[in-house]
Amino acid sequence: MEGSPHRVSDVMSRAAVAVGRRAQFKDMVERMEQWQVSALPVLEGDGRVIGLVSEADLLPKEEFRGTDPDRLTRQRRLSDLAKAGAVTAEELMSTPAVTVHADATLAEAARIMALRHVKRLPVVNAEGVLEGVVSRGDLLKVFLRSDNALADEIRRDIVDVLFPAPVEPVHITVTDGVATLTGRVKDAARIPLATRLIHGVEGVVGVDCRLTATGET
Repeated sequence: MEGSPHRVSDVMSRAAVAVGRRAQFKDMVERMEQWQVSALPVLEGDGRVIGLVSEADLLPKEEFRGTDPDRLTRQRRLSDLAKAGAVTAEELMSTPAVTVHADATLAEAARIMALRHVKRLPVVNAEGVLEGVVSRGDLLKVFLRSDNALADEIRRDIVDVLFPAPVEPVHITVTDGVATLTGRVKDAARIPLATRLIHGVEGVVGVDCRLTATGET
């Protein structure tokens, strides 16, 4: 994973567990347990994603077991009550599936997950064919980058570009993902830009920019 921003293709799992529309309830529960996943893409014969079955889609069967919901509950939870009586992926799946493309940035994928309240996204190509799955945990992999790798990227792509001839050498240290910069530069206006760009480096946890410019005390 060189350079920022990273893409979904850098972190996604390509060995995706999926089911067909006729998959049975128990089979889906068993697959989720076996593969430790919280959702299963539902595919057409050509591998195109047509929906998604999540743990939330399966839980109504247990929630409403042996109950007789009142009228208000039936009105408010009509969809969940229908899923409580469902037995196949086609009956249970949420459709259309919330998906993402492999070339999306990790920030874009994170926004989709947050807005749509999902933990996993099927990764599809332009035709909607499944290429893999990306999870919340996958998006956090960038924070496993080494401090040295982060410092090298900050030096190469930001500091050397914005401050090619500093008044004093710019020192960069990264500890536990927090980048600290010290030194003196000529252009004070570029210091806030440098801070903003460093915050955008995938894997950086925080920035402590102590750069000063010529004339500053």
